[in-house]
Amino acid sequence: MKFPRRSGILLHPTSLPGRLGIGDLGPEAYRFADFLAATGQRIWQVLPLGPTGYGDSPYQCFSAFAGNPLLVSLEKLVAEGDLLPDDLADDLPAFPDDRVDFGQVAQHRLPLLKQAARNFLASPSATRREDFQTFCRQNARWLDNFALFMALKEAHGGEAVWNKWEQEIAARRPEALARWEAVLSQPINTQKYVQHQFFKQWSELKAYCHNRGIQLMGDIPIFVAHDSADVWAHPELFRLDADGNPSVQAGVPPDYFSATGQLWGNPLYRWEALAETGYAWWIERFRSTLSLVDIVRLDHFRGFEAYWEVPGKEKTAVKGRWVKAPGGEMLAAVQKTLGDSPIVAETLGVITPEVEALRDRFGFPAMGVLQFAFGTDPQAPEFRPHNYTRHFVVYTGTHDNDTTIGWWSSSGVGGSTRTAENIRKERDFALQYLGTDGREMNWVFIRTIMASVADTAIVPLQDVLGLDSKARMNLPGTSSGNWRWRFRADQLTPQIAQRLRQLTAIYERTAEQ
Repeated sequence: MKFPRRSGILLHPTSLPGRLGIGDLGPEAYRFADFLAATGQRIWQVLPLGPTGYGDSPYQCFSAFAGNPLLVSLEKLVAEGDLLPDDLADDLPAFPDDRVDFGQVAQHRLPLLKQAARNFLASPSATRREDFQTFCRQNARWLDNFALFMALKEAHGGEAVWNKWEQEIAARRPEALARWEAVLSQPINTQKYVQHQFFKQWSELKAYCHNRGIQLMGDIPIFVAHDSADVWAHPELFRLDADGNPSVQAGVPPDYFSATGQLWGNPLYRWEALAETGYAWWIERFRSTLSLVDIVRLDHFRGFEAYWEVPGKEKTAVKGRWVKAPGGEMLAAVQKTLGDSPIVAETLGVITPEVEALRDRFGFPAMGVLQFAFGTDPQAPEFRPHNYTRHFVVYTGTHDNDTTIGWWSSSGVGGSTRTAENIRKERDFALQYLGTDGREMNWVFIRTIMASVADTAIVPLQDVLGLDSKARMNLPGTSSGNWRWRFRADQLTPQIAQRLRQLTAIYERTAEQ
Protein backbone atom coordinates (compact mmCIF):
# COMPACT_ATOMS: atom_id res chain seq x y z
CA MET A 1 0.00 0.00 0.00
CA LYS A 2 1.68 3.19 -1.23
CA PHE A 3 0.68 6.51 0.30
CA PRO A 4 0.96 9.94 -1.38
CA ARG A 5 3.13 12.63 0.16
CA ARG A 6 1.00 14.41 2.77
CA SER A 7 0.71 15.54 6.37
CA GLY A 8 -1.94 15.63 9.06
CA ILE A 9 -2.88 16.34 12.65
CA LEU A 10 -3.48 13.94 15.52
CA LEU A 11 -6.45 15.08 17.60
CA HIS A 12 -9.05 12.93 19.31
CA PRO A 13 -12.60 14.35 19.05
CA THR A 14 -12.91 14.56 22.85
CA SER A 15 -10.18 17.23 22.73
CA LEU A 16 -12.25 19.60 20.60
CA PRO A 17 -13.50 22.81 22.26
CA GLY A 18 -17.10 23.64 23.09
CA ARG A 19 -19.37 24.65 25.93
CA LEU A 20 -20.69 21.18 26.81
CA GLY A 21 -17.65 19.81 28.62
CA ILE A 22 -16.23 17.50 25.96
CA GLY A 23 -15.42 17.59 22.29
CA ASP A 24 -18.02 15.84 20.15
CA LEU A 25 -19.20 15.42 16.56
CA GLY A 26 -20.95 18.77 16.46
CA PRO A 27 -20.03 22.20 15.06
CA GLU A 28 -16.49 22.38 16.46
CA ALA A 29 -15.54 19.16 14.64
CA TYR A 30 -16.52 20.82 11.36
CA ARG A 31 -14.56 23.95 12.24
CA PHE A 32 -11.50 21.82 12.91
CA ALA A 33 -11.93 20.12 9.54
CA ASP A 34 -11.99 23.60 7.98
CA PHE A 35 -8.73 24.42 9.81
CA LEU A 36 -7.13 21.25 8.42
CA ALA A 37 -8.21 22.09 4.89
CA ALA A 38 -7.07 25.72 5.21
CA THR A 39 -3.58 24.65 6.35
CA GLY A 40 -3.14 22.01 3.65
CA GLN A 41 -3.49 18.99 5.93
CA ARG A 42 -4.80 15.81 4.37
CA ILE A 43 -5.18 13.53 7.39
CA TRP A 44 -7.12 13.84 10.63
CA GLN A 45 -5.94 11.09 12.92
CA VAL A 46 -8.10 10.08 15.88
CA LEU A 47 -7.81 7.51 18.67
CA PRO A 48 -10.24 4.57 19.04
CA LEU A 49 -13.83 5.82 18.93
CA GLY A 50 -15.45 3.24 21.20
CA PRO A 51 -17.38 3.69 24.46
CA THR A 52 -14.73 4.18 27.11
CA GLY A 53 -14.65 2.18 30.30
CA TYR A 54 -11.88 1.80 32.86
CA GLY A 55 -9.83 4.98 33.29
CA ASP A 56 -11.72 6.70 30.44
CA SER A 57 -9.19 5.16 28.07
CA PRO A 58 -10.14 4.78 24.40
CA TYR A 59 -7.96 1.65 24.52
CA GLN A 60 -10.23 0.06 27.17
CA CYS A 61 -13.69 0.15 25.61
CA PHE A 62 -16.94 -1.64 26.33
CA SER A 63 -17.03 -2.71 22.67
CA ALA A 64 -14.64 -2.98 19.74
CA PHE A 65 -17.52 -2.13 17.38
CA ALA A 66 -19.69 0.49 19.10
CA GLY A 67 -19.23 4.26 19.18
CA ASN A 68 -18.72 6.44 22.24
CA PRO A 69 -22.04 7.96 23.40
CA LEU A 70 -20.18 10.95 24.84
CA LEU A 71 -19.17 11.92 21.29
CA VAL A 72 -22.79 12.24 20.12
CA SER A 73 -23.51 15.92 19.50
CA LEU A 74 -26.40 17.15 21.61
CA GLU A 75 -26.68 20.19 19.36
CA LYS A 76 -27.33 17.89 16.41
CA LEU A 77 -30.02 16.11 18.41
CA VAL A 78 -31.70 19.49 18.88
CA ALA A 79 -31.56 19.98 15.11
CA GLU A 80 -33.11 16.52 14.67
CA GLY A 81 -35.97 17.51 17.00
CA ASP A 82 -35.13 14.83 19.60
CA LEU A 83 -34.13 17.50 22.13
CA LEU A 84 -35.43 21.03 22.66
CA PRO A 85 -33.16 24.11 22.63
CA ASP A 86 -34.07 24.67 26.29
CA ASP A 87 -32.50 21.30 27.11
CA LEU A 88 -29.13 22.94 26.35
CA ALA A 89 -29.89 26.15 28.22
CA ASP A 90 -27.25 28.49 29.55
CA ASP A 91 -27.48 27.18 33.13
CA LEU A 92 -25.06 24.37 32.34
CA PRO A 93 -22.60 22.87 34.80
CA ALA A 94 -19.37 24.85 35.11
CA PHE A 95 -17.40 22.65 32.73
CA PRO A 96 -13.65 23.36 32.49
CA ASP A 97 -12.67 24.54 29.01
CA ASP A 98 -9.18 22.99 28.93
CA ARG A 99 -9.88 19.42 30.03
CA VAL A 100 -12.63 16.82 30.18
CA ASP A 101 -14.17 15.95 33.53
CA PHE A 102 -15.55 12.61 32.33
CA GLY A 103 -17.67 12.03 35.44
CA GLN A 104 -19.30 15.45 35.22
CA VAL A 105 -19.81 15.13 31.47
CA ALA A 106 -21.44 11.70 31.77
CA GLN A 107 -23.71 12.92 34.58
CA HIS A 108 -24.94 15.75 32.36
CA ARG A 109 -24.95 14.12 28.95
CA LEU A 110 -26.25 10.58 29.46
CA PRO A 111 -29.66 11.66 30.84
CA LEU A 112 -30.09 13.94 27.82
CA LEU A 113 -29.28 11.05 25.47
CA LYS A 114 -31.91 8.95 27.23
CA GLN A 115 -34.41 11.79 26.92
CA ALA A 116 -33.64 12.15 23.21
CA ALA A 117 -34.12 8.40 22.76
CA ARG A 118 -37.50 8.51 24.52
CA ASN A 119 -38.63 11.40 22.35
CA PHE A 120 -37.54 9.67 19.14
CA LEU A 121 -38.90 6.23 20.02
CA ALA A 122 -42.27 7.66 21.04
CA SER A 123 -43.13 9.10 17.62
CA PRO A 124 -40.52 8.80 14.87
CA SER A 125 -41.41 9.81 11.35
CA ALA A 126 -41.75 6.95 8.88
CA THR A 127 -38.43 7.83 7.24
CA ARG A 128 -36.51 8.06 10.50
CA ARG A 129 -38.10 4.87 11.81
CA GLU A 130 -37.03 3.04 8.67
CA ASP A 131 -33.46 4.43 8.92
CA PHE A 132 -33.24 3.32 12.55
CA GLN A 133 -34.59 -0.15 11.82
CA THR A 134 -32.20 -0.54 8.89
CA PHE A 135 -29.26 0.43 11.08
CA CYS A 136 -30.30 -2.06 13.76
CA ARG A 137 -30.74 -4.83 11.21
CA GLN A 138 -27.45 -4.21 9.41
CA ASN A 139 -25.47 -4.07 12.66
CA ALA A 140 -27.34 -6.75 14.60
CA ARG A 141 -24.29 -9.03 14.79
CA TRP A 142 -22.62 -6.74 17.35
CA LEU A 143 -25.36 -4.25 18.24
CA ASP A 144 -27.76 -6.71 19.90
CA ASN A 145 -25.07 -8.01 22.25
CA PHE A 146 -23.72 -4.55 22.98
CA ALA A 147 -27.11 -2.98 23.72
CA LEU A 148 -28.04 -5.79 26.11
CA PHE A 149 -24.58 -5.69 27.71
CA MET A 150 -24.81 -1.97 28.44
CA ALA A 151 -28.40 -2.27 29.68
CA LEU A 152 -27.27 -5.08 31.99
CA LYS A 153 -24.36 -3.00 33.27
CA GLU A 154 -26.73 -0.19 34.14
CA ALA A 155 -29.15 -2.60 35.82
CA HIS A 156 -26.26 -3.88 37.95
CA GLY A 157 -25.21 -0.42 39.10
CA GLY A 158 -22.76 0.33 36.29
CA GLU A 159 -19.66 -0.80 38.17
CA ALA A 160 -19.70 -4.59 38.26
CA VAL A 161 -17.67 -6.46 35.64
CA TRP A 162 -19.87 -8.89 33.68
CA ASN A 163 -18.47 -12.01 35.36
CA LYS A 164 -19.70 -10.65 38.72
CA TRP A 165 -23.32 -10.68 37.55
CA GLU A 166 -25.65 -13.57 38.35
CA GLN A 167 -24.21 -16.78 36.95
CA GLU A 168 -27.13 -17.36 34.58
CA ILE A 169 -26.68 -14.09 32.69
CA ALA A 170 -22.90 -13.98 33.03
CA ALA A 171 -22.84 -17.35 31.27
CA ARG A 172 -25.47 -16.19 28.73
CA ARG A 173 -27.89 -19.01 29.37
CA PRO A 174 -30.75 -18.76 26.82
CA GLU A 175 -33.55 -18.47 29.38
CA ALA A 176 -31.69 -15.69 31.22
CA LEU A 177 -31.02 -13.82 27.97
CA ALA A 178 -34.70 -13.98 27.03
CA ARG A 179 -35.83 -12.82 30.46
CA TRP A 180 -33.42 -9.88 30.64
CA GLU A 181 -34.16 -8.81 27.06
CA ALA A 182 -37.84 -8.54 27.97
CA VAL A 183 -37.21 -6.69 31.23
CA LEU A 184 -34.71 -4.27 29.67
CA SER A 185 -36.40 -3.64 26.32
CA GLN A 186 -36.52 0.15 26.83
CA PRO A 187 -32.85 0.67 27.84
CA ILE A 188 -31.83 -1.73 25.07
CA ASN A 189 -33.63 0.42 22.49
CA THR A 190 -32.09 3.52 24.06
CA GLN A 191 -28.62 2.06 23.52
CA LYS A 192 -29.47 1.25 19.91
CA TYR A 193 -30.77 4.80 19.32
CA VAL A 194 -27.56 6.32 20.69
CA GLN A 195 -25.45 4.07 18.47
CA HIS A 196 -27.56 4.99 15.46
CA GLN A 197 -26.94 8.66 16.19
CA PHE A 198 -23.21 8.15 16.67
CA PHE A 199 -22.76 6.39 13.34
CA LYS A 200 -25.03 8.85 11.55
CA GLN A 201 -23.14 11.86 12.92
CA TRP A 202 -19.76 10.29 12.22
CA SER A 203 -20.78 9.48 8.64
CA GLU A 204 -21.82 13.10 8.10
CA LEU A 205 -18.51 14.39 9.48
CA LYS A 206 -16.56 11.91 7.36
CA ALA A 207 -18.35 13.10 4.22
CA TYR A 208 -17.61 16.72 5.14
CA CYS A 209 -13.92 15.89 5.54
CA HIS A 210 -13.82 14.03 2.23
CA ASN A 211 -15.32 17.03 0.47
CA ARG A 212 -12.35 19.04 1.74
CA GLY A 213 -9.76 16.47 0.70
CA ILE A 214 -9.20 15.16 4.24
CA GLN A 215 -8.95 11.49 5.09
CA LEU A 216 -9.64 10.07 8.53
CA MET A 217 -7.13 7.81 10.22
CA GLY A 218 -8.12 5.65 13.18
CA ASP A 219 -6.92 2.89 15.44
CA ILE A 220 -7.52 -0.80 15.86
CA PRO A 221 -6.15 -1.64 19.32
CA ILE A 222 -4.77 -5.16 19.27
CA PHE A 223 -6.59 -6.17 22.46
CA VAL A 224 -10.06 -5.57 23.88
CA ALA A 225 -11.13 -4.84 27.45
CA HIS A 226 -12.11 -7.70 29.73
CA ASP A 227 -15.21 -5.75 30.78
CA SER A 228 -16.65 -5.58 27.28
CA ALA A 229 -19.51 -6.92 25.22
CA ASP A 230 -16.90 -8.67 23.06
CA VAL A 231 -15.58 -10.86 25.85
CA TRP A 232 -19.00 -11.41 27.45
CA ALA A 233 -20.57 -12.44 24.13
CA HIS A 234 -17.60 -14.52 22.92
CA PRO A 235 -15.75 -15.94 25.96
CA GLU A 236 -14.63 -18.88 23.84
CA LEU A 237 -12.28 -16.52 21.95
CA PHE A 238 -10.40 -15.38 25.07
CA ARG A 239 -8.21 -17.05 27.66
CA LEU A 240 -10.37 -16.93 30.77
CA ASP A 241 -10.43 -19.05 33.90
CA ALA A 242 -13.48 -20.87 35.29
CA ASP A 243 -14.71 -17.65 36.94
CA GLY A 244 -14.46 -15.60 33.76
CA ASN A 245 -11.31 -13.73 34.80
CA PRO A 246 -8.29 -13.46 32.48
CA SER A 247 -6.03 -16.45 33.09
CA VAL A 248 -3.26 -14.48 31.39
CA GLN A 249 -3.17 -10.78 30.57
CA ALA A 250 -1.60 -8.43 28.06
CA GLY A 251 1.19 -5.92 28.56
CA VAL A 252 4.70 -5.04 27.49
CA PRO A 253 8.02 -5.62 29.24
CA PRO A 254 10.04 -2.84 30.93
CA ASP A 255 10.65 -0.06 28.41
CA TYR A 256 11.31 3.64 27.85
CA PHE A 257 8.14 4.55 29.73
CA SER A 258 8.30 2.24 32.75
CA ALA A 259 10.93 0.20 34.62
CA THR A 260 8.27 -2.40 35.51
CA GLY A 261 6.73 -2.53 32.05
CA GLN A 262 3.11 -1.79 31.26
CA LEU A 263 0.41 -4.14 32.56
CA TRP A 264 -2.66 -3.53 30.43
CA GLY A 265 -4.86 -6.22 31.97
CA ASN A 266 -6.62 -7.17 28.72
CA PRO A 267 -7.39 -10.86 28.25
CA LEU A 268 -5.34 -12.60 25.58
CA TYR A 269 -6.84 -14.38 22.60
CA ARG A 270 -7.39 -18.09 22.13
CA TRP A 271 -5.85 -17.92 18.70
CA GLU A 272 -6.69 -21.53 17.94
CA ALA A 273 -10.40 -20.77 18.47
CA LEU A 274 -10.17 -17.73 16.20
CA ALA A 275 -8.46 -19.84 13.54
CA GLU A 276 -11.28 -22.39 13.62
CA THR A 277 -13.69 -19.67 12.45
CA GLY A 278 -11.37 -18.44 9.72
CA TYR A 279 -10.67 -15.38 11.91
CA ALA A 280 -14.24 -14.20 11.34
CA TRP A 281 -14.22 -11.95 14.43
CA TRP A 282 -11.07 -10.17 13.26
CA ILE A 283 -12.41 -9.79 9.73
CA GLU A 284 -15.55 -8.12 11.06
CA ARG A 285 -13.46 -5.87 13.28
CA PHE A 286 -11.39 -4.67 10.32
CA ARG A 287 -14.51 -4.28 8.20
CA SER A 288 -16.20 -2.20 10.90
CA THR A 289 -13.22 0.09 11.45
CA LEU A 290 -12.63 0.59 7.73
CA SER A 291 -16.26 1.71 7.41
CA LEU A 292 -15.49 4.53 9.86
CA VAL A 293 -12.01 5.64 8.74
CA ASP A 294 -9.95 5.69 5.57
CA ILE A 295 -6.63 4.59 7.07
CA VAL A 296 -6.08 2.21 9.98
CA ARG A 297 -3.21 2.41 12.44
CA LEU A 298 -2.78 -1.17 13.67
CA ASP A 299 -1.86 -0.62 17.30
CA HIS A 300 0.89 -2.72 18.93
CA PHE A 301 1.63 -4.46 15.64
CA ARG A 302 4.49 -6.45 17.15
CA GLY A 303 1.89 -8.36 19.21
CA PHE A 304 0.65 -10.04 16.03
CA GLU A 305 4.05 -11.71 15.68
CA ALA A 306 4.64 -12.36 19.40
CA TYR A 307 2.95 -10.88 22.47
CA TRP A 308 3.98 -10.38 26.09
CA GLU A 309 1.98 -12.83 28.22
CA VAL A 310 1.69 -12.07 31.95
CA PRO A 311 0.05 -14.44 34.48
CA GLY A 312 -3.45 -13.29 35.40
CA LYS A 313 -2.72 -12.46 39.04
CA GLU A 314 0.49 -10.47 38.51
CA LYS A 315 0.47 -6.77 39.46
CA THR A 316 3.29 -5.67 37.13
CA ALA A 317 4.40 -6.77 33.67
CA VAL A 318 7.88 -7.86 34.78
CA LYS A 319 7.13 -11.59 35.06
CA GLY A 320 5.96 -12.16 31.52
CA ARG A 321 7.13 -14.09 28.48
CA TRP A 322 7.02 -13.72 24.73
CA VAL A 323 4.54 -16.03 23.01
CA LYS A 324 4.28 -16.46 19.24
CA ALA A 325 1.08 -15.32 17.54
CA PRO A 326 -0.38 -16.33 14.16
CA GLY A 327 -0.74 -12.74 13.02
CA GLY A 328 0.34 -13.60 9.50
CA GLU A 329 -2.49 -16.10 9.11
CA MET A 330 -5.02 -13.65 10.53
CA LEU A 331 -3.91 -10.76 8.35
CA ALA A 332 -3.91 -13.01 5.29
CA ALA A 333 -7.51 -13.98 6.06
CA VAL A 334 -8.45 -10.32 6.40
CA GLN A 335 -6.68 -9.46 3.15
CA LYS A 336 -8.35 -12.34 1.29
CA THR A 337 -11.79 -11.14 2.39
CA LEU A 338 -11.40 -7.36 2.33
CA GLY A 339 -8.57 -6.91 -0.18
CA ASP A 340 -5.58 -4.63 0.29
CA SER A 341 -6.38 -2.01 2.91
CA PRO A 342 -4.60 1.23 3.89
CA ILE A 343 -2.95 0.05 7.11
CA VAL A 344 -0.07 1.56 9.10
CA ALA A 345 1.85 -0.78 11.39
CA GLU A 346 2.59 0.72 14.82
CA THR A 347 6.08 -0.71 15.16
CA LEU A 348 7.28 0.81 18.42
CA GLY A 349 8.95 -1.12 21.23
CA VAL A 350 10.87 -4.38 20.98
CA ILE A 351 10.88 -4.84 17.21
CA THR A 352 12.60 -7.97 15.93
CA PRO A 353 13.47 -9.07 12.39
CA GLU A 354 10.42 -11.37 12.55
CA VAL A 355 8.15 -8.38 13.25
CA GLU A 356 9.70 -6.45 10.38
CA ALA A 357 9.25 -9.45 8.08
CA LEU A 358 5.56 -9.66 8.99
CA ARG A 359 5.12 -5.95 8.32
CA ASP A 360 6.94 -6.17 4.99
CA ARG A 361 5.01 -9.26 3.93
CA PHE A 362 1.87 -7.14 3.78
CA GLY A 363 3.56 -3.94 2.62
CA PHE A 364 2.50 -1.87 5.62
CA PRO A 365 4.46 1.33 6.27
CA ALA A 366 6.17 1.52 9.65
CA MET A 367 5.90 4.32 12.22
CA GLY A 368 8.65 6.57 13.50
CA VAL A 369 8.70 9.02 16.42
CA LEU A 370 11.16 11.90 16.30
CA GLN A 371 11.25 12.23 20.09
CA PHE A 372 12.85 8.78 20.25
CA ALA A 373 15.59 9.64 17.74
CA PHE A 374 18.17 11.18 20.06
CA GLY A 375 18.36 9.01 23.16
CA THR A 376 19.17 5.44 24.12
CA ASP A 377 16.05 3.83 22.70
CA PRO A 378 17.11 0.80 20.58
CA GLN A 379 15.11 2.18 17.67
CA ALA A 380 16.73 5.64 17.86
CA PRO A 381 18.89 5.29 14.72
CA GLU A 382 15.96 4.36 12.47
CA PHE A 383 13.96 7.31 13.83
CA ARG A 384 16.61 9.81 12.69
CA PRO A 385 15.42 11.51 9.51
CA HIS A 386 18.49 10.64 7.44
CA ASN A 387 17.48 6.98 7.81
CA TYR A 388 13.84 7.39 6.80
CA THR A 389 12.40 5.78 3.70
CA ARG A 390 9.51 7.11 1.68
CA HIS A 391 7.27 4.27 2.88
CA PHE A 392 7.17 5.64 6.41
CA VAL A 393 4.77 7.45 8.76
CA VAL A 394 6.61 9.82 11.09
CA TYR A 395 5.38 11.71 14.14
CA THR A 396 6.87 14.42 16.31
CA GLY A 397 5.28 12.41 19.15
CA THR A 398 2.19 10.30 19.72
CA HIS A 399 -0.64 10.29 22.26
CA ASP A 400 1.63 8.26 24.57
CA ASN A 401 4.47 10.79 24.41
CA ASP A 402 4.88 14.03 26.27
CA THR A 403 4.35 17.08 24.10
CA THR A 404 7.51 18.16 22.30
CA ILE A 405 7.87 21.23 24.54
CA GLY A 406 7.21 19.07 27.58
CA TRP A 407 9.74 16.48 26.43
CA TRP A 408 12.37 19.14 25.75
CA SER A 409 12.02 20.70 29.20
CA SER A 410 11.38 17.47 31.12
CA SER A 411 13.48 16.14 33.97
CA GLY A 412 12.31 12.65 33.02
CA VAL A 413 10.97 11.94 36.50
CA GLY A 414 7.72 9.98 36.38
CA GLY A 415 7.45 10.09 32.60
CA SER A 416 10.14 7.66 31.46
CA THR A 417 13.15 5.68 32.53
CA ARG A 418 15.62 8.35 31.37
CA THR A 419 18.28 9.47 33.84
CA ALA A 420 19.51 13.04 34.18
CA GLU A 421 22.68 12.08 32.28
CA ASN A 422 20.59 10.43 29.54
CA ILE A 423 18.59 13.63 29.19
CA ARG A 424 21.68 15.85 29.00
CA LYS A 425 23.24 13.71 26.27
CA GLU A 426 19.93 13.46 24.43
CA ARG A 427 19.52 17.24 24.37
CA ASP A 428 23.10 17.88 23.28
CA PHE A 429 22.76 15.42 20.43
CA ALA A 430 19.36 16.84 19.38
CA LEU A 431 20.80 20.38 19.25
CA GLN A 432 23.69 19.22 17.09
CA TYR A 433 21.62 16.99 14.83
CA LEU A 434 18.84 19.52 14.24
CA GLY A 435 21.14 22.54 13.97
CA THR A 436 19.12 24.61 16.43
CA ASP A 437 19.64 26.67 19.56
CA GLY A 438 16.68 24.99 21.28
CA ARG A 439 14.10 27.73 20.77
CA GLU A 440 10.64 26.80 19.52
CA MET A 441 11.49 23.10 19.51
CA ASN A 442 7.95 22.24 18.55
CA TRP A 443 8.37 24.08 15.24
CA VAL A 444 11.87 22.67 14.77
CA PHE A 445 10.37 19.19 15.09
CA ILE A 446 7.46 19.99 12.78
CA ARG A 447 9.78 21.38 10.12
CA THR A 448 12.07 18.35 10.45
CA ILE A 449 9.42 15.73 9.81
CA MET A 450 7.73 17.85 7.12
CA ALA A 451 11.05 18.16 5.29
CA SER A 452 11.83 14.45 5.51
CA VAL A 453 11.34 11.94 2.69
CA ALA A 454 8.65 10.10 4.69
CA ASP A 455 5.43 10.05 2.70
CA THR A 456 3.30 10.80 5.77
CA ALA A 457 4.04 13.28 8.58
CA ILE A 458 1.65 13.55 11.54
CA VAL A 459 1.78 16.20 14.28
CA PRO A 460 -0.27 16.15 17.50
CA LEU A 461 -2.18 19.42 17.77
CA GLN A 462 -0.45 20.07 21.10
CA ASP A 463 2.83 20.47 19.19
CA VAL A 464 1.29 22.83 16.64
CA LEU A 465 0.11 24.96 19.57
CA GLY A 466 3.46 24.72 21.38
CA LEU A 467 1.98 23.42 24.63
CA ASP A 468 3.86 21.97 27.59
CA SER A 469 3.35 18.79 29.63
CA LYS A 470 0.03 19.99 31.02
CA ALA A 471 -1.41 19.19 27.59
CA ARG A 472 -0.11 15.63 27.55
CA MET A 473 -2.80 13.15 26.48
CA ASN A 474 -1.59 9.96 28.16
CA LEU A 475 1.17 8.79 30.49
CA PRO A 476 1.63 5.03 29.90
CA GLY A 477 1.63 2.90 33.01
CA THR A 478 -0.79 5.19 34.87
CA SER A 479 -4.51 4.56 35.24
CA SER A 480 -5.99 7.96 36.06
CA GLY A 481 -5.81 11.57 34.92
CA ASN A 482 -5.27 10.73 31.25
CA TRP A 483 -7.15 11.46 28.01
CA ARG A 484 -8.54 14.74 29.39
CA TRP A 485 -6.81 17.49 27.43
CA ARG A 486 -8.89 19.91 25.34
CA PHE A 487 -7.85 22.94 23.35
CA ARG A 488 -9.68 26.27 23.29
CA ALA A 489 -11.00 27.62 20.01
CA ASP A 490 -9.00 30.85 20.38
CA GLN A 491 -5.72 28.89 20.42
CA LEU A 492 -5.96 28.20 16.67
CA THR A 493 -4.74 31.65 15.73
CA PRO A 494 -4.32 32.94 12.16
CA GLN A 495 -0.57 33.14 12.79
CA ILE A 496 -0.35 29.44 13.68
CA ALA A 497 -2.51 28.50 10.70
CA GLN A 498 -0.32 30.52 8.33
CA ARG A 499 2.88 29.02 9.69
CA LEU A 500 1.59 25.47 9.38
CA ARG A 501 0.25 26.10 5.90
CA GLN A 502 3.59 27.57 4.81
CA LEU A 503 5.62 24.58 6.00
CA THR A 504 3.15 22.16 4.46
CA ALA A 505 3.44 23.90 1.09
CA ILE A 506 7.23 24.33 1.18
CA TYR A 507 7.74 20.62 1.69
CA GLU A 508 5.16 19.66 -0.93
CA ARG A 509 2.59 17.99 1.29
CA THR A 510 -0.51 19.89 0.13
CA ALA A 511 -3.00 18.51 -2.38
CA GLU A 512 -1.96 21.10 -4.98
CA GLN A 513 1.56 19.70 -5.25
